Amino acid sequence: MSTKNENHQVYFHKVGTDQTEDKLVYEDPANPQRFHGVFTNEDEKYVFLNISDRGKAKTGNALWYMEAGSSDMKFKPIIKEATDYDYNFVEDVNGRFLMTTNDGAKNRRLVSIDPKNTDPSNWKTIIPEKEENLTSVSSAGGKLFVSYLKDVTTRIYVYDFNGKLEREVKLPTLGSAGGFGGERDDKFVFYTFTSITFPPTIYKYDIATGESTVFRKPEVKFSPEDYKMEQVFYPSKDGTKIPMFIVYKKGTQLNGKNPTILYAYGGFNISSNPSFSPTRIAWLEQGGVYCIANLRGGSEYGEKWHEAGMRFNKQNVFDDFIAAGEFLINKKYTSKDYLAVNGGSNGGLLVGTVINQRPDLFRVAVPQVGVMDMLRFHKFTIGWNWIAEYGSADNSEAEFKNLLAYSPIHNIKSGLNYPSTMITTADHDDRVVPAHSFKYAATIQDKYKGPNPVMIRIDVNSGHGASNLKKSLETTADIYSFIFSNMKLKPKFNGVTIPEVKKPF
Repeated sequence: MSTKNENHQVYFHKVGTDQTEDKLVYEDPANPQRFHGVFTNEDEKYVFLNISDRGKAKTGNALWYMEAGSSDMKFKPIIKEATDYDYNFVEDVNGRFLMTTNDGAKNRRLVSIDPKNTDPSNWKTIIPEKEENLTSVSSAGGKLFVSYLKDVTTRIYVYDFNGKLEREVKLPTLGSAGGFGGERDDKFVFYTFTSITFPPTIYKYDIATGESTVFRKPEVKFSPEDYKMEQVFYPSKDGTKIPMFIVYKKGTQLNGKNPTILYAYGGFNISSNPSFSPTRIAWLEQGGVYCIANLRGGSEYGEKWHEAGMRFNKQNVFDDFIAAGEFLINKKYTSKDYLAVNGGSNGGLLVGTVINQRPDLFRVAVPQVGVMDMLRFHKFTIGWNWIAEYGSADNSEAEFKNLLAYSPIHNIKSGLNYPSTMITTADHDDRVVPAHSFKYAATIQDKYKGPNPVMIRIDVNSGHGASNLKKSLETTADIYSFIFSNMKLKPKFNGVTIPEVKKPF
Protein backbone atom coordinates (compact mmCIF):
# COMPACT_ATOMS: atom_id res chain seq x y z
CA MET A 1 0.00 0.00 0.00
CA SER A 2 2.99 2.33 -0.19
CA THR A 3 4.60 1.41 -3.53
CA LYS A 4 4.88 4.20 -6.08
CA ASN A 5 2.39 4.21 -8.94
CA GLU A 6 4.55 4.14 -12.06
CA ASN A 7 4.93 2.89 -15.64
CA HIS A 8 1.53 3.63 -17.18
CA GLN A 9 1.04 1.71 -20.41
CA VAL A 10 -1.63 1.97 -23.09
CA TYR A 11 -3.00 -1.22 -24.66
CA PHE A 12 -5.47 -1.79 -27.48
CA HIS A 13 -8.13 -4.32 -26.50
CA LYS A 14 -10.64 -5.71 -28.97
CA VAL A 15 -13.95 -6.50 -27.31
CA GLY A 16 -14.61 -10.24 -27.27
CA THR A 17 -10.95 -11.27 -27.33
CA ASP A 18 -8.81 -12.51 -24.49
CA GLN A 19 -6.77 -9.95 -22.60
CA THR A 20 -3.58 -11.82 -23.47
CA GLU A 21 -4.12 -10.72 -27.09
CA ASP A 22 -4.04 -7.00 -26.23
CA LYS A 23 -1.51 -4.96 -28.16
CA LEU A 24 0.82 -2.51 -26.47
CA VAL A 25 0.23 0.84 -28.18
CA TYR A 26 2.16 3.33 -26.07
CA GLU A 27 4.65 3.41 -23.21
CA ASP A 28 7.39 5.75 -22.06
CA PRO A 29 9.95 3.80 -19.98
CA ALA A 30 12.27 6.82 -19.91
CA ASN A 31 9.60 8.71 -17.94
CA PRO A 32 8.00 6.15 -15.60
CA GLN A 33 5.99 8.72 -13.63
CA ARG A 34 4.01 10.08 -16.54
CA PHE A 35 0.26 9.48 -16.68
CA HIS A 36 -1.36 8.30 -19.93
CA GLY A 37 -5.09 8.52 -20.60
CA VAL A 38 -6.91 7.64 -23.82
CA PHE A 39 -10.27 8.81 -25.20
CA THR A 40 -12.01 9.28 -28.55
CA ASN A 41 -14.10 12.02 -30.10
CA GLU A 42 -17.83 11.53 -30.71
CA ASP A 43 -17.65 9.77 -34.10
CA GLU A 44 -14.54 7.85 -32.98
CA LYS A 45 -12.58 9.13 -35.94
CA TYR A 46 -9.74 10.20 -33.66
CA VAL A 47 -8.10 8.65 -30.64
CA PHE A 48 -6.43 11.03 -28.20
CA LEU A 49 -3.60 10.39 -25.75
CA ASN A 50 -3.42 12.71 -22.76
CA ILE A 51 -0.01 12.83 -21.02
CA SER A 52 0.77 14.53 -17.71
CA ASP A 53 4.15 14.78 -16.05
CA ARG A 54 3.60 15.94 -12.49
CA GLY A 55 6.59 13.89 -11.39
CA LYS A 56 8.62 16.70 -12.97
CA ALA A 57 6.44 19.33 -11.31
CA LYS A 58 4.53 20.14 -14.49
CA THR A 59 0.94 21.20 -13.81
CA GLY A 60 -0.29 20.88 -17.41
CA ASN A 61 -0.48 18.13 -20.01
CA ALA A 62 0.64 17.07 -23.46
CA LEU A 63 -1.91 15.89 -26.04
CA TRP A 64 -1.31 13.47 -28.93
CA TYR A 65 -3.73 11.91 -31.44
CA MET A 66 -4.07 9.29 -34.13
CA GLU A 67 -6.74 8.44 -36.65
CA ALA A 68 -8.75 5.45 -35.52
CA GLY A 69 -8.00 2.31 -37.45
CA SER A 70 -4.58 3.47 -38.58
CA SER A 71 -2.39 0.50 -39.40
CA ASP A 72 0.63 1.56 -37.36
CA MET A 73 -1.32 2.82 -34.30
CA LYS A 74 1.17 5.64 -33.80
CA PHE A 75 0.19 8.80 -31.96
CA LYS A 76 1.17 12.20 -33.36
CA PRO A 77 1.71 15.26 -31.17
CA ILE A 78 -0.64 18.22 -30.98
CA ILE A 79 1.09 19.45 -27.83
CA LYS A 80 4.32 17.48 -27.69
CA GLU A 81 5.47 17.97 -24.09
CA ALA A 82 3.68 18.69 -20.82
CA THR A 83 4.38 22.14 -19.42
CA ASP A 84 2.41 24.25 -16.95
CA TYR A 85 -0.46 24.67 -19.40
CA ASP A 86 -3.46 22.39 -19.84
CA TYR A 87 -5.12 21.44 -23.12
CA ASN A 88 -8.55 19.80 -23.26
CA PHE A 89 -10.18 18.52 -26.44
CA VAL A 90 -13.79 19.62 -26.96
CA GLU A 91 -14.87 18.95 -30.56
CA ASP A 92 -13.67 18.23 -34.11
CA VAL A 93 -14.94 20.92 -36.47
CA ASN A 94 -14.06 20.65 -40.16
CA GLY A 95 -10.77 18.91 -39.45
CA ARG A 96 -9.71 21.35 -36.72
CA PHE A 97 -9.75 20.59 -33.01
CA LEU A 98 -11.53 22.90 -30.59
CA MET A 99 -9.66 22.92 -27.28
CA THR A 100 -9.73 24.83 -24.02
CA THR A 101 -6.38 25.98 -22.64
CA ASN A 102 -4.83 28.35 -20.14
CA ASP A 103 -1.88 28.82 -22.53
CA GLY A 104 -1.89 32.58 -23.01
CA ALA A 105 -5.00 32.95 -20.85
CA LYS A 106 -4.90 32.29 -17.09
CA ASN A 107 -8.72 32.13 -17.01
CA ARG A 108 -8.72 29.89 -20.11
CA ARG A 109 -9.91 30.40 -23.66
CA LEU A 110 -11.24 28.21 -26.47
CA VAL A 111 -8.94 27.79 -29.46
CA SER A 112 -9.07 25.99 -32.80
CA ILE A 113 -5.98 23.98 -33.77
CA ASP A 114 -5.15 22.37 -37.10
CA PRO A 115 -3.65 18.94 -36.26
CA LYS A 116 -1.54 19.14 -39.43
CA ASN A 117 -0.05 22.49 -38.40
CA THR A 118 0.00 22.72 -34.62
CA ASP A 119 2.34 25.68 -34.27
CA PRO A 120 0.73 28.25 -31.88
CA SER A 121 1.01 30.91 -34.59
CA ASN A 122 -1.61 28.92 -36.51
CA TRP A 123 -4.09 28.70 -33.63
CA LYS A 124 -7.38 30.59 -33.84
CA THR A 125 -9.08 31.96 -30.74
CA ILE A 126 -12.77 31.04 -30.85
CA ILE A 127 -13.78 32.31 -27.40
CA PRO A 128 -11.26 34.70 -25.81
CA GLU A 129 -10.35 34.84 -22.13
CA LYS A 130 -12.78 36.68 -19.86
CA GLU A 131 -12.64 38.07 -16.34
CA GLU A 132 -14.43 34.96 -15.06
CA ASN A 133 -12.75 31.56 -15.01
CA LEU A 134 -13.80 29.26 -17.86
CA THR A 135 -14.31 25.89 -16.18
CA SER A 136 -15.51 23.68 -19.02
CA VAL A 137 -16.83 23.51 -22.59
CA SER A 138 -19.03 20.71 -23.92
CA SER A 139 -20.86 20.25 -27.21
CA ALA A 140 -24.28 18.94 -28.19
CA GLY A 141 -26.81 19.63 -30.92
CA GLY A 142 -24.21 21.52 -32.94
CA LYS A 143 -23.73 24.05 -30.13
CA LEU A 144 -21.09 24.77 -27.50
CA PHE A 145 -22.10 24.97 -23.85
CA VAL A 146 -19.56 27.10 -22.02
CA SER A 147 -19.36 27.14 -18.23
CA TYR A 148 -17.86 30.00 -16.21
CA LEU A 149 -17.47 30.61 -12.50
CA LYS A 150 -18.58 34.01 -11.25
CA ASP A 151 -17.91 34.40 -7.52
CA VAL A 152 -17.95 30.58 -7.19
CA THR A 153 -21.35 30.12 -8.86
CA THR A 154 -21.97 28.70 -12.33
CA ARG A 155 -22.90 30.65 -15.45
CA ILE A 156 -23.69 28.72 -18.66
CA TYR A 157 -23.67 30.27 -22.15
CA VAL A 158 -24.54 28.79 -25.53
CA TYR A 159 -22.23 29.55 -28.49
CA ASP A 160 -22.07 28.34 -32.06
CA PHE A 161 -18.90 26.61 -33.34
CA ASN A 162 -17.56 29.94 -34.62
CA GLY A 163 -17.64 31.49 -31.17
CA LYS A 164 -20.82 33.56 -31.58
CA LEU A 165 -22.76 33.98 -28.32
CA GLU A 166 -26.39 32.94 -28.70
CA ARG A 167 -27.89 32.96 -25.20
CA GLU A 168 -27.37 32.34 -21.49
CA VAL A 169 -28.93 29.28 -19.89
CA LYS A 170 -31.21 30.49 -17.11
CA LEU A 171 -30.45 28.52 -13.95
CA PRO A 172 -32.90 28.24 -11.03
CA THR A 173 -30.79 30.33 -8.65
CA LEU A 174 -27.16 30.82 -7.66
CA GLY A 175 -25.43 27.46 -7.42
CA SER A 176 -23.54 24.81 -9.39
CA ALA A 177 -24.50 23.25 -12.72
CA GLY A 178 -22.90 20.49 -14.76
CA GLY A 179 -23.68 18.26 -17.73
CA PHE A 180 -24.79 19.66 -21.11
CA GLY A 181 -22.90 17.04 -23.12
CA GLY A 182 -24.43 15.15 -26.01
CA GLU A 183 -24.25 14.29 -29.69
CA ARG A 184 -24.40 16.60 -32.68
CA ASP A 185 -27.94 15.66 -33.70
CA ASP A 186 -29.43 15.91 -30.21
CA LYS A 187 -32.39 18.24 -29.73
CA PHE A 188 -32.12 18.23 -25.95
CA VAL A 189 -29.36 18.08 -23.34
CA PHE A 190 -29.52 17.34 -19.65
CA TYR A 191 -27.83 19.07 -16.77
CA THR A 192 -27.81 18.86 -12.99
CA PHE A 193 -28.21 21.90 -10.79
CA THR A 194 -27.51 22.08 -7.05
CA SER A 195 -26.72 24.50 -4.28
CA ILE A 196 -26.22 24.20 -0.54
CA THR A 197 -29.99 24.38 0.06
CA PHE A 198 -31.02 22.99 -3.35
CA PRO A 199 -30.96 19.18 -3.75
CA PRO A 200 -29.38 18.11 -7.06
CA THR A 201 -32.08 18.23 -9.71
CA ILE A 202 -31.82 17.05 -13.32
CA TYR A 203 -33.14 19.43 -15.97
CA LYS A 204 -33.95 18.83 -19.62
CA TYR A 205 -32.83 21.72 -21.82
CA ASP A 206 -34.43 22.40 -25.21
CA ILE A 207 -31.59 23.57 -27.47
CA ALA A 208 -33.90 25.30 -29.95
CA THR A 209 -36.02 27.27 -27.46
CA GLY A 210 -33.57 27.64 -24.57
CA GLU A 211 -36.18 26.39 -22.09
CA SER A 212 -35.37 24.18 -19.10
CA THR A 213 -37.84 21.78 -17.50
CA VAL A 214 -37.42 19.53 -14.48
CA PHE A 215 -36.65 15.98 -15.62
CA ARG A 216 -36.06 14.34 -12.25
CA LYS A 217 -36.17 15.75 -8.75
CA PRO A 218 -34.87 13.83 -5.74
CA GLU A 219 -37.18 12.89 -2.90
CA VAL A 220 -35.52 14.55 0.07
CA LYS A 221 -37.32 15.42 3.31
CA PHE A 222 -35.89 18.90 3.31
CA SER A 223 -37.53 22.31 3.02
CA PRO A 224 -35.10 24.78 1.42
CA GLU A 225 -37.31 27.70 2.42
CA ASP A 226 -36.54 26.95 6.09
CA TYR A 227 -32.88 27.85 5.59
CA LYS A 228 -30.87 30.87 4.67
CA MET A 229 -27.77 30.71 2.47
CA GLU A 230 -25.60 33.76 2.17
CA GLN A 231 -22.28 34.54 0.56
CA VAL A 232 -19.85 36.87 2.31
CA PHE A 233 -16.46 38.26 1.32
CA TYR A 234 -14.05 38.60 4.23
CA PRO A 235 -10.50 40.01 4.30
CA SER A 236 -7.55 37.65 4.71
CA LYS A 237 -4.32 38.62 6.47
CA ASP A 238 -2.97 40.46 3.40
CA GLY A 239 -6.30 42.14 2.64
CA THR A 240 -7.38 39.76 -0.15
CA LYS A 241 -11.16 39.30 -0.20
CA ILE A 242 -12.09 35.64 0.25
CA PRO A 243 -15.61 34.36 -0.57
CA MET A 244 -17.43 32.11 1.88
CA PHE A 245 -20.85 30.45 1.83
CA ILE A 246 -22.76 30.31 5.11
CA VAL A 247 -26.00 28.37 5.65
CA TYR A 248 -28.20 28.10 8.73
CA LYS A 249 -31.82 27.76 9.74
CA LYS A 250 -33.91 30.89 9.47
CA GLY A 251 -34.46 32.53 12.82
CA THR A 252 -31.04 31.55 14.14
CA GLN A 253 -29.78 34.18 16.57
CA LEU A 254 -26.30 35.48 15.79
CA ASN A 255 -25.26 35.45 19.43
CA GLY A 256 -21.90 33.70 19.22
CA LYS A 257 -23.29 30.42 20.58
CA ASN A 258 -24.15 28.55 17.40
CA PRO A 259 -22.28 25.29 16.76
CA THR A 260 -20.45 25.90 13.49
CA ILE A 261 -18.50 23.73 11.06
CA LEU A 262 -15.99 25.56 8.87
CA TYR A 263 -14.95 23.51 5.84
CA ALA A 264 -12.38 24.23 3.13
CA TYR A 265 -9.98 22.55 0.69
CA GLY A 266 -7.72 25.22 -0.81
CA GLY A 267 -5.50 23.52 -3.37
CA PHE A 268 -4.84 21.67 -6.63
CA ASN A 269 -6.85 24.14 -8.71
CA ILE A 270 -10.07 22.62 -7.33
CA SER A 271 -13.03 24.87 -6.60
CA SER A 272 -15.29 24.25 -3.58
CA ASN A 273 -18.58 25.04 -5.30
CA PRO A 274 -21.88 25.24 -3.38
CA SER A 275 -23.58 21.85 -3.44
CA PHE A 276 -26.18 19.93 -1.45
CA SER A 277 -25.38 17.16 1.02
CA PRO A 278 -28.20 15.16 2.64
CA THR A 279 -25.98 14.31 5.62
CA ARG A 280 -25.66 18.04 6.29
CA ILE A 281 -29.39 18.26 7.05
CA ALA A 282 -28.90 16.63 10.45
CA TRP A 283 -26.36 19.29 11.41
CA LEU A 284 -28.55 22.17 10.24
CA GLU A 285 -31.64 20.74 11.95
CA GLN A 286 -29.77 20.88 15.26
CA GLY A 287 -29.27 24.62 14.84
CA GLY A 288 -25.80 24.20 13.38
CA VAL A 289 -24.16 26.67 11.00
CA TYR A 290 -22.23 25.28 8.03
CA CYS A 291 -19.60 27.30 6.15
CA ILE A 292 -17.57 26.68 2.99
CA ALA A 293 -14.57 29.00 2.62
CA ASN A 294 -13.22 29.41 -0.94
CA LEU A 295 -9.53 29.75 -0.14
CA ARG A 296 -6.72 30.57 -2.51
CA GLY A 297 -5.17 27.51 -4.13
CA GLY A 298 -8.45 26.51 -5.77
CA SER A 299 -9.80 27.45 -9.20
CA GLU A 300 -12.51 29.84 -8.03
CA TYR A 301 -10.90 32.79 -9.83
CA GLY A 302 -8.68 31.05 -12.34
CA GLU A 303 -5.00 30.17 -12.39
CA LYS A 304 -3.96 33.35 -10.56
CA TRP A 305 -6.07 32.24 -7.58
CA HIS A 306 -4.50 28.80 -7.77
CA GLU A 307 -0.94 30.09 -7.96
CA ALA A 308 -1.58 32.39 -4.98
CA GLY A 309 -2.05 29.30 -2.82
CA MET A 310 0.55 26.79 -4.04
CA ARG A 311 4.21 26.03 -3.35
CA PHE A 312 5.87 29.07 -1.74
CA ASN A 313 2.48 30.78 -1.46
CA LYS A 314 0.88 27.98 0.57
CA GLN A 315 0.80 30.05 3.77
CA ASN A 316 -1.82 32.24 2.09
CA VAL A 317 -4.21 29.29 2.24
CA PHE A 318 -3.75 28.89 5.98
CA ASP A 319 -4.09 32.63 6.54
CA ASP A 320 -7.33 32.59 4.52
CA PHE A 321 -8.75 29.78 6.69
CA ILE A 322 -7.74 31.39 9.96
CA ALA A 323 -9.27 34.66 8.78
CA ALA A 324 -12.52 32.82 8.02
CA GLY A 325 -12.67 31.60 11.62
CA GLU A 326 -11.96 35.10 12.93
CA PHE A 327 -14.68 36.56 10.70
CA LEU A 328 -17.30 34.07 11.94
CA ILE A 329 -16.41 34.88 15.54
CA ASN A 330 -16.31 38.66 15.03
CA LYS A 331 -19.70 38.62 13.29
CA LYS A 332 -21.22 36.53 16.12
CA TYR A 333 -22.09 33.54 13.95
CA THR A 334 -20.20 31.53 16.54
CA SER A 335 -17.35 31.73 19.05
CA LYS A 336 -14.17 29.77 19.66
CA ASP A 337 -16.10 27.50 22.05
CA TYR A 338 -18.45 26.45 19.26
CA LEU A 339 -16.26 26.46 16.15
CA ALA A 340 -15.19 23.19 14.50
CA VAL A 341 -12.89 22.94 11.46
CA ASN A 342 -13.01 20.15 8.93
CA GLY A 343 -11.23 19.20 5.71
CA GLY A 344 -10.06 16.10 3.88
CA SER A 345 -6.90 15.13 1.97
CA ASN A 346 -5.31 18.48 1.08
CA GLY A 347 -8.00 19.87 3.38
CA GLY A 348 -6.74 17.54 6.12
CA LEU A 349 -3.32 19.15 5.71
CA LEU A 350 -5.10 22.51 6.04
CA VAL A 351 -6.74 21.57 9.35
CA GLY A 352 -3.56 20.02 10.73
CA THR A 353 -1.61 23.18 9.92
CA VAL A 354 -4.04 25.78 11.24
CA ILE A 355 -4.49 24.11 14.63
CA ASN A 356 -0.70 24.27 15.00
CA GLN A 357 -0.70 27.95 14.08
CA ARG A 358 -3.88 28.99 15.90
CA PRO A 359 -4.99 26.28 18.36
CA ASP A 360 -6.81 28.93 20.40
CA LEU A 361 -9.27 29.69 17.60
CA PHE A 362 -11.10 26.35 17.41
CA ARG A 363 -12.97 24.06 19.80
CA VAL A 364 -12.92 20.95 17.59
CA ALA A 365 -10.77 19.82 14.66
CA VAL A 366 -11.51 16.96 12.26
CA PRO A 367 -8.64 16.41 9.78
CA GLN A 368 -9.61 13.60 7.40
CA VAL A 369 -7.17 11.49 5.36
CA GLY A 370 -4.72 14.39 5.54
CA VAL A 371 -1.27 14.91 4.03
CA MET A 372 0.54 15.40 7.35
CA ASP A 373 4.24 14.75 6.58
CA MET A 374 5.23 17.37 4.04
CA LEU A 375 8.87 16.29 3.98
CA ARG A 376 8.22 12.73 2.81
CA PHE A 377 4.81 12.77 1.10
CA HIS A 378 6.40 12.21 -2.34
CA LYS A 379 7.90 8.87 -1.32
CA PHE A 380 4.59 6.96 -1.11
CA THR A 381 2.08 5.75 -3.73
CA ILE A 382 0.94 8.74 -5.80
CA GLY A 383 2.52 11.39 -3.58
CA TRP A 384 5.15 12.32 -6.17
CA ASN A 385 2.27 13.58 -8.30
CA TRP A 386 1.74 16.45 -5.83
CA ILE A 387 5.24 17.94 -6.20
CA ALA A 388 3.89 20.42 -8.75
CA GLU A 389 1.51 21.72 -6.09
CA TYR A 390 3.67 21.61 -2.96
CA GLY A 391 7.28 21.42 -4.09
CA SER A 392 9.61 18.79 -2.65
CA ALA A 393 12.07 18.63 0.21
CA ASP A 394 14.43 16.87 -2.20
CA ASN A 395 14.44 19.73 -4.72
CA SER A 396 16.25 22.49 -2.85
CA GLU A 397 17.01 23.93 0.56
CA ALA A 398 14.44 26.66 -0.06
CA GLU A 399 11.65 24.14 -0.76
CA PHE A 400 12.70 22.06 2.25
CA LYS A 401 12.45 25.09 4.54
CA ASN A 402 9.12 26.14 3.03
CA LEU A 403 7.56 22.72 3.62
CA LEU A 404 9.07 22.35 7.07
CA ALA A 405 7.57 25.70 8.10
CA TYR A 406 4.01 24.36 7.94
CA SER A 407 4.23 20.54 7.87
CA PRO A 408 1.63 19.43 10.47
CA ILE A 409 3.69 16.64 12.02
CA HIS A 410 6.84 18.74 12.34
CA ASN A 411 5.13 21.74 13.94
CA ILE A 412 3.28 20.07 16.79
CA LYS A 413 4.55 21.71 19.96
CA SER A 414 4.35 20.80 23.61
CA GLY A 415 2.58 23.36 25.74
CA LEU A 416 -0.07 24.31 23.17
CA ASN A 417 -3.71 23.74 24.12
CA TYR A 418 -4.93 21.88 21.06
CA PRO A 419 -8.65 21.65 20.27
CA SER A 420 -10.44 18.34 20.64
CA THR A 421 -9.23 16.45 17.59
CA MET A 422 -10.56 13.42 15.74
CA ILE A 423 -8.31 12.23 12.90
CA THR A 424 -9.86 9.94 10.30
CA THR A 425 -8.19 7.59 7.84
CA ALA A 426 -8.64 4.12 6.37
CA ASP A 427 -6.42 1.05 6.21
CA HIS A 428 -6.51 0.79 2.40
CA ASP A 429 -5.98 4.44 1.47
CA ASP A 430 -3.43 4.22 -1.34
CA ARG A 431 -3.68 7.91 -2.23
CA VAL A 432 -2.78 9.53 1.10
CA VAL A 433 -1.35 6.50 2.86
CA PRO A 434 -2.68 6.08 6.42
CA ALA A 435 0.87 6.40 7.75
CA HIS A 436 0.39 10.17 7.49
CA SER A 437 -2.50 10.06 9.97
CA PHE A 438 -0.88 7.35 12.12
CA LYS A 439 2.28 9.41 12.63
CA TYR A 440 0.33 12.61 13.12
CA ALA A 441 -1.92 11.04 15.78
CA ALA A 442 1.04 9.47 17.59
CA THR A 443 2.97 12.75 17.59
CA ILE A 444 0.17 14.95 18.87
CA GLN A 445 -0.84 12.37 21.49
CA ASP A 446 2.77 12.24 22.66
CA LYS A 447 3.32 16.00 22.89
CA TYR A 448 -0.09 17.30 23.92
CA LYS A 449 -0.83 16.83 27.62
CA GLY A 450 -3.96 19.01 27.87
CA PRO A 451 -7.55 18.05 28.74
CA ASN A 452 -8.99 17.81 25.22
CA PRO A 453 -9.26 14.36 23.61
CA VAL A 454 -7.12 13.50 20.61
CA MET A 455 -8.17 10.31 18.86
CA ILE A 456 -7.89 8.58 15.51
CA ARG A 457 -10.68 6.77 13.69
CA ILE A 458 -9.40 4.10 11.29
CA ASP A 459 -11.90 2.63 8.87
CA VAL A 460 -11.26 -0.89 7.57
CA ASN A 461 -11.61 -2.15 4.02
CA SER A 462 -11.93 1.44 2.79
CA GLY A 463 -9.64 3.76 0.89
CA HIS A 464 -9.39 7.53 0.41
CA GLY A 465 -13.17 7.59 0.80
CA ALA A 466 -15.74 5.26 2.32
CA SER A 467 -16.17 2.02 0.37
CA ASN A 468 -19.95 2.01 0.80
CA LEU A 469 -22.85 4.15 1.99
CA LYS A 470 -23.07 2.48 5.40
CA LYS A 471 -19.44 3.32 6.19
CA SER A 472 -19.92 6.89 4.97
CA LEU A 473 -22.92 7.41 7.24
CA GLU A 474 -21.10 5.87 10.19
CA THR A 475 -18.16 8.24 9.70
CA THR A 476 -20.46 11.26 9.46
CA ALA A 477 -22.38 10.19 12.57
CA ASP A 478 -19.14 9.80 14.53
CA ILE A 479 -17.90 13.23 13.41
CA TYR A 480 -21.13 14.95 14.44
CA SER A 481 -21.20 13.05 17.73
CA PHE A 482 -17.61 14.02 18.47
CA ILE A 483 -18.33 17.70 17.74
CA PHE A 484 -21.51 17.80 19.83
CA SER A 485 -19.94 15.98 22.76
CA ASN A 486 -16.92 18.28 22.87
CA MET A 487 -19.07 21.40 22.58
CA LYS A 488 -21.20 20.01 25.43
CA LEU A 489 -24.32 20.18 23.29
CA LYS A 490 -27.29 17.85 23.52
CA PRO A 491 -28.82 16.99 20.16
CA LYS A 492 -32.60 16.83 19.80
CA PHE A 493 -34.98 14.80 17.70
CA ASN A 494 -38.46 16.22 17.04
CA GLY A 495 -37.83 18.69 19.84
CA VAL A 496 -36.89 16.00 22.38
CA THR A 497 -33.36 15.82 23.77
CA ILE A 498 -31.64 12.56 22.82
CA PRO A 499 -30.44 10.65 25.92
CA GLU A 500 -26.72 10.75 26.49
CA VAL A 501 -24.81 7.66 25.38
CA LYS A 502 -23.01 5.65 28.02
CA LYS A 503 -19.61 6.09 26.41
CA PRO A 504 -19.45 9.60 24.96
CA PHE A 505 -16.35 10.79 23.13
